[in-house]
Formats: sequence, structure tokens, C-alpha cells
Amino acid sequence: MASIGIIIKNGLTLSKRIPGPKKDPYKTQEKLLARHLRKAQFTAFGQEYNFSKILRSADMVEAFQEAVPVHSYEAMLKWWQMSLQGELSVCWPGKVDYFALSSGTSTGTSKYIPVTRTMIKAIHHSSVKQILSLAYCKLPDNFYEKDILMLGSSTSLEYNGIYYAGDLSGITSKDLPFWFQPFYKPGREIARTKNWQEKLDLITKEAHKWDVGAIVGVPAWFQILMERIIELHKVKTIHDIWPNLMVFTHGGVALEPYKKGFEKLLAHPLIYLETYLASEGFIAYQARPESEGMKLLVRGGIFFEFIPFNDLNIDNEGNIRENPEVLTLHEVEEGQEYVLLLSTCSGAWRYIIGDVVKFTDVAQYEIKITGRTKHFLSLCGEHLSIENMNRAIELVSEEFNVNIKEFTVAGTHSGSLFAHHWFISMDNNELDSNLVRDRLDFYLKQTNDDYITERKHALKDVFVDFVPNQYFHGWLKAQGKEGAQIKFPRVLKKEQYQSWVAYLSQTAGIKVQNQ
Repeated sequence: MASIGIIIKNGLTLSKRIPGPKKDPYKTQEKLLARHLRKAQFTAFGQEYNFSKILRSADMVEAFQEAVPVHSYEAMLKWWQMSLQGELSVCWPGKVDYFALSSGTSTGTSKYIPVTRTMIKAIHHSSVKQILSLAYCKLPDNFYEKDILMLGSSTSLEYNGIYYAGDLSGITSKDLPFWFQPFYKPGREIARTKNWQEKLDLITKEAHKWDVGAIVGVPAWFQILMERIIELHKVKTIHDIWPNLMVFTHGGVALEPYKKGFEKLLAHPLIYLETYLASEGFIAYQARPESEGMKLLVRGGIFFEFIPFNDLNIDNEGNIRENPEVLTLHEVEEGQEYVLLLSTCSGAWRYIIGDVVKFTDVAQYEIKITGRTKHFLSLCGEHLSIENMNRAIELVSEEFNVNIKEFTVAGTHSGSLFAHHWFISMDNNELDSNLVRDRLDFYLKQTNDDYITERKHALKDVFVDFVPNQYFHGWLKAQGKEGAQIKFPRVLKKEQYQSWVAYLSQTAGIKVQNQ
């Protein structure tokens, strides 16, 4: 294994010294779209929207945008349903062998996203690029000989005679590159385990046998796992088990709300690298440790478009309005928020992924995720984003020196006006929830001007209830949602809010405010 690590280290050093030729990212995207259209022109979708004609147009991108409508999941599912039934060449040439099951936090139901073999290759290729970026992290040579623990879903996929279904992490981990396999933990046997709690137990028991240098996964679940390992092996920090742990590659949710509690489990700081791997493909990764954003993978099998996130394009329920303004990579502006549209080599076309991003550096085409179209709160024009919420929770956590592992918020009524109802996981039972409410309200006013305005007028109240952390995970489990990529929704819509309040009352005996 050491010799392979040396080869990887030398390759990283060489890639840093000899950078590739500078290319215009938009021109790269144009060529990628042309390849997609040529490849799919004889599919059912390609013939419906006349991809052959689009390819002959003087302005291919403009012709593509005029001919192909923006698609929600429901709109694309009408096509993907044929692939689910085994039909060939529907939205992409050939047969779709895999479907990724999304976490379904917005709708409460899992979505089936096609994953072609072309996309799997693109994801593996992009993963190599991410590994090459470690050359900029100033890591010691022996780091490249250490194990990498990837906390993903089961690689044992469900097969119904037509296709395999499972989480994308399980799909892509089935066929890891040969050179990576010696470093991969928890190993193939544990990775196949379907029961999530059983998998966590197995990793906890085996953890002391590994020399882990990097971990990859969702922050909330890694915090839970490390707490279990520390408790079982009776040590003070995770570095007593893994002294060479140096890097945490995280994704799925923002790290900031979890960071304070997470770092209590460490003996020394880690290098944090964010990654943006969705069920639809590998979208971006943090290429530079000092950068605020993640670099879009313009060669990663995805053509990107951007809908400005404003009232002209998005309604109060987070739905895209008819005929929205749509921009391409060379038209975006720094600091502005956009809804992502993807056209992929898995047969998603102008597909609304549901994420909202902001460009932190246009020249480097770097972005950060600021929220979800369905997971923002605007009852009366306050336009509260997940980015605002994360920042406010982070500041509350720092001020009171508490570990807030989970939180969520719902919009509700207060008489004839409106209110926000927060539920916060708190490890300090001595704190006054009203005091936390006041400071949370204060920090939200600091981060959002619209929030200040509406607090003076239509947004009458803010309620805060403390809920033990176990009930956040318990509610998800009761919904049939448990696993590596499952996240608690940051904003609870009406039906979810009612379900959550009922669960707290019936299971935990907690009577919440404003009920």
C-alpha cells in the first residue's frame, strides 16, 4: 500500500507543477452540450425536441433553450418512467441500469433519478480531480498511505429484474478504481450492510483497526459515529483512535452549524473540504482549501444553466414561474443567487435540481450552496434562506457555547399575522429558550434586511422549542428515512410541520408552543 501512496503523492505533486492549459469554461460547456445533443439526438426525447435541428443552428445554446422547456421532476418523470419499465434510448442512448433514490426532503417521497454508465465514469473522473486538488493542502507524505473512511449507503442495491436502485454513494462505490481499493474503508463487507444502525455499529467496533487519514460524508452522521467510537473504546478524542486523521471531505449540508460540536471530538484541527455530489451527478468540489466556494465541474458530464432566484422567477412556494429568465455560465454575476438547471449524460434535460447557489468567484467559476427552492421561508416577504439560518444558528452556538446538532423552522400563523417556529437540538438544558429566541432573532436581523422589515410589520412572533436530538432522527426513521444521505429538512412545510408536532406529542410527550 505504501508504494501506491508514493505514486499518488508524486502524481499530485506533478499535477500541481504542470497545470493544464487555461480554457474558457463557457466554451468547454458549449462543447459538452454539443456532445450531449449529438449522443442523444436519436433517443425518444431527442427526436421529440429535434436535437438534430438544434445542432445545425447558428446559436446552438439559444436554440436549445428555445426548443426544450424547463423540467421539474414530475415533468422529467414522464420520460424516465419509460426507462424504469425497461425501454431503451428514452432520454439517453441504451438502457439505464441504475436509478439513484434521492432523500426526498422536499416532497417526503423518494425520487428515482437515472444514473447511466456514462455518468458513473464522469463521477469517477471528477473524483480523481478532487483527489488531485489535495496537492494544495500541504499534507505530509505519509498521509497518502492512510485509509479513507467513506460513510455511504449500502452497495448492496435493490434489483427488480430491470434496474438496480439505491443511494448514489452505493452505486458509485460498487466499482471503485483498483488503485483506490486498498485505502477504502469500511471495506466491501461492511459497505454492503443495508441496515444503517447495524452499519454504524460495525464501523464503531472495527474503527480501532484502521489508520484513517481522511473521512468522507455528511457532518451530522460523522459526529454521531465518532461519538459512538469514543464511547465504545473509552478514549477522549477520535485522534486517540485515528492519530493521523487530517482531512474531512463533507457535503450534503452546511458544516457550520455542526462544527462546534464536531471539533469537541478532535485533538487537533482538520482540513475541511466541501463537495457537491448530488443524485444527478458530481456538480462541484472545493479545489482550494482557502477558497470560500466550490469549483463547478464544467467537464463533469453536466451542462449548467442558472435561473436568477428572485420574485420574478420563483413564487412564494419555491416553484419556478412560467418562462423564467435563464442564464448560462458567462452571464452570471458574483454574489447573486441562482436556481440550478442541469442537462446531464444520464438523460436529465434542463432539469430543476432544486438547489440555490451563489457565485463566490466568477473568474474561478466557484459557487456555494445557499439553500433549496422549497427550503426557504418567505411567508410575508422575509426571504429567509438556509444560508441565513445556518449563520444565525452558528452565532447562537458560539455565544452560548453550546452544541446545536440539528434545527428546523416552520412558518405558521400568529393571530391574523405570521410567525416563525424554530425547533433546536440543545445539549444545555439550563438555557432559557426565550433568551435563545431573542438572540436568534437578533442575528437574523443582522443577516437579512427583508427579515428586519417584516419583523416590524407582518412577522409578529418567533417561537423556539428545545427538542432532544434523538427525536430529530427518530422522526426521520418514522418516515422511513435513515441513511448516509438523509438530512432533516431545514424548513418544514405544512404537512411536515403537522407530522413533526404530532410525533413530538405522541412519542416524546413534548407539547410545543403556539399549538
